[in-house]
Amino acid sequence: MQLELSAMSVRGEPIEYADAIRREFTPIEIGHRWGPPWSTTWFHVTGRVPDSWSGKRVVAEFDLGFAGSTGFTCEALAWRGGRPWRGVDPNHRWLPIEGAEVDFYLEAAANPVTFFAGSEPSPSMIALRDSPEPAFTLRKAELLIRDERSLALAHDRKVLAELAQVPEGVHSDATAKHHVHAVGHAHIDTAWLWPLRETRRKCARTFSTQLGLMDQYPDYRFACSQPVHYQWMKDSYPTIFEGIKRKVASGQWEPVGSMWVEPDCNLPSGEALVRQILHGKRYFIQEFGYETHEVWLPDVFGYPASLPQLIALSGATSFLTQKLSWNDTNKPAHHTFMWEGIDGTRIFTHFPPADTYNGDFSAAEVVGGAVRFKDHDRSSHSLYLFGWGDGGGGPQADMIESAHRVRNLEGGPHVELSRAADFFQAAMAEAHDLTTWVGELYFELHRGTYTSQARTKRLNRRAEQALREAETWSVAARGAYPAAELEAAWKQLLVNQFHDILPGSSIDWVYEEAERDLAAVIEAADSITAAAQARLAGSGEQLIAFNVSSHPRREVVEVGDRLLLAEAPACGWAMQVSQAVAHEVAVSDGQMENEHLRVRWDGQGLLTSIWDKEAAREVLSAGARGNLLQLHGDSPARWDAWDIDADYMKNRVDLVDLSSQKVEVAGGLRGAVRFTREFGSSRLTQRMVLDAGSRVLRFECEMDWHERHKLLKVAFPVAVHSPRATYEIQFGHVERSTHSNTSWDQARFEVCGHRWADLGEAGYGVALLNDCKYGYDIHGSVMRLSLLRAPTHPDPTADQGRHEFTYALMPHPGDFREAGVIAAAEDLNSPLRVVRGSLPAGTRRSLVEVDAPQVVVEAIKRAEDSDATIVRLYESWGGRCTTRVRTTLPVTRAFLCDLLERETEEIHVNEGVIVLELKPFKILTLKLQP
Repeated sequence: MQLELSAMSVRGEPIEYADAIRREFTPIEIGHRWGPPWSTTWFHVTGRVPDSWSGKRVVAEFDLGFAGSTGFTCEALAWRGGRPWRGVDPNHRWLPIEGAEVDFYLEAAANPVTFFAGSEPSPSMIALRDSPEPAFTLRKAELLIRDERSLALAHDRKVLAELAQVPEGVHSDATAKHHVHAVGHAHIDTAWLWPLRETRRKCARTFSTQLGLMDQYPDYRFACSQPVHYQWMKDSYPTIFEGIKRKVASGQWEPVGSMWVEPDCNLPSGEALVRQILHGKRYFIQEFGYETHEVWLPDVFGYPASLPQLIALSGATSFLTQKLSWNDTNKPAHHTFMWEGIDGTRIFTHFPPADTYNGDFSAAEVVGGAVRFKDHDRSSHSLYLFGWGDGGGGPQADMIESAHRVRNLEGGPHVELSRAADFFQAAMAEAHDLTTWVGELYFELHRGTYTSQARTKRLNRRAEQALREAETWSVAARGAYPAAELEAAWKQLLVNQFHDILPGSSIDWVYEEAERDLAAVIEAADSITAAAQARLAGSGEQLIAFNVSSHPRREVVEVGDRLLLAEAPACGWAMQVSQAVAHEVAVSDGQMENEHLRVRWDGQGLLTSIWDKEAAREVLSAGARGNLLQLHGDSPARWDAWDIDADYMKNRVDLVDLSSQKVEVAGGLRGAVRFTREFGSSRLTQRMVLDAGSRVLRFECEMDWHERHKLLKVAFPVAVHSPRATYEIQFGHVERSTHSNTSWDQARFEVCGHRWADLGEAGYGVALLNDCKYGYDIHGSVMRLSLLRAPTHPDPTADQGRHEFTYALMPHPGDFREAGVIAAAEDLNSPLRVVRGSLPAGTRRSLVEVDAPQVVVEAIKRAEDSDATIVRLYESWGGRCTTRVRTTLPVTRAFLCDLLERETEEIHVNEGVIVLELKPFKILTLKLQP
């Protein structure tokens, strides 16, 4: 029976229900077109159930025109009685009707979808905002009777037909003994081919549908991660949030994940990953009284070797992902194993063997996953995640019906609708003799995500640093701590570290917003810092240098139009006095030198020599030229913004043409030479800088980039030979091969590092530093850093336009540890701040000092729930040490605590001094009570 519909369209931002129903609706009939791109159409649905249908199960079924073939998708939220009711999408087309009168609304979103077409340009999602053409054709809106008996028979036939497709001979005694824990799930990307605003609505549609299914099936369980999604429901859909709270209390809805979003794990700083966990776990505890014990990252593009320690320090015990099943070279050898991090921490880890987090509950998929499970001799439990993600609405009733039918098939695994926590508890208790994987879980795909959308990556690095400074100086300034402002800024940053935002794999609309949001984080943090430093420095014209780094510094800074040799203690500040240098920088034709290095370049502005005076050796390889820009063709076969394919190395152009060069600073405290290069449609202005007393040769770059499907790298062939190079990761470092002996080595042709990478041999090494880059390759003796890419899918304008970045070369005698590479990289990313004020002569203060050079202070902040101060530090060299931590902060008692700042052990403090013993790469969080 046909329903009656009227419609009202809204362009731009969505409107609320109360506003929508007050507007004018016009009738719309089957066959009519509706929904321009990114618009919202509200349908008013009315009708009457015939009296003859009384006592029967009546549903309203819709086909709003799910135009997947045309590049659009429709997802709608049904509103009934002023409340969100259920989602309507291509997988959930019907709504239950109760009573004789039909009267409700559908809020239907017309969202474009970009399809994967290799490296073909995709349409700009921003441009489509103004397109007037409707994308959908209304196909069905009618009342139907659902015959439960016939439906049950249909489900029986479906499962039997699927079982008939399972190849003979796949069953085994191991499979028959296997226990599959099936957990409902709806993986929802916080942003990807849609902006954040649409994710809010996807969550509302999906979550309301799942709440309805829980009422229909009391044994059904649904696992849902990402606290920010819950917070959005609380803010915008309070009745959905209250429904979630009730189902969490009853045990049907399971919060999982432990992180604010499912973030990329390669690119955020160590402290940012801590805050993902801190805010994620605290949210679930505060809102639901529920503590998660797993880190849940099914779709993330690789996992650093420091993550196991962070998991353990948060009180979690297990880790889940599925993504490594996508590896293009070496598939994972296990589904259940122990993962050991760089500090020795081991975490129970599981890869669901069905190799999906969007399972359809077909018999072949469920049985096939159990058959493929690689650890039958060690464990008899695995996890199966089923349900449509990304606005697909989550599991369907049909899937739950299938679960009931495959529960105990002869010769097949035992299948149970379960919770993730129940799986982990059972599997951890029963598993034995598990294999241990040591080190990073490197993802052999999506290597381009270390570089794509460079502006967002730079803003992310700057925001992380700005928040560190804002917290540190706010603690120092005493007074009212801006806790609410800092928490809001951190959460804004954490959202933009989602695994399709920060890696660079979203549409242009997402980056328009991400750049705006991250700039706002930086502005807010800088404002907090300025206010705190003003309170500390007072008013006046004297110069005071603030140093947030965890070691004392003495370096050249710019103050207005002059250079100053400034110094400050660790995590502190000092009044500046005039200082002289023993050795100045000298610049002559094609040469620049200080007391450590003599740098020479040719007429094309390429380095021909870096002579290390102290070591009396040449840094560059014989006959090679350094700071060589190299341009590669970059057209990956499938995942354009995500991937760099290995064959990119077959084509390369060395950019040697020089447009101009000019000596800008002719010596003294600093030498600086400016080079300009033009190539293709792009222009690079580069300032090479060497400061007095420094081993760091900086290259400060401004790029106007307009290439397409190109990858820009900078190369330094160095006179160092080693089979291994070292790269910074969060809270430590890892070594990787510089050769391609094995398939594992070959797969790491592009790797992720943070602020530094080092190539060293006995007695000497060279470090490559940066202030916002993450992609490296070090093969043989050539060190290269990835600077820019230019994919066109899913963002056709990715990385076009202006960029700023700095990289630097640091030759050093001895090992990188004792040579100060870690400190130099920290300093490159956190310049001294010099402000004007008035303090007593000779004033200098350090908030926190450590006497072991390998111990790094990562954060100083106010505790979440008290006036105590939190100090987070870690051992950065990979060795054991004892250190004395001295603080000038008020402290009467000190505690070690976990990442949620829960006290675990009281430690002795004597006149502001705490003695600590640290194991390799150990992270310690101190709570100092005033």
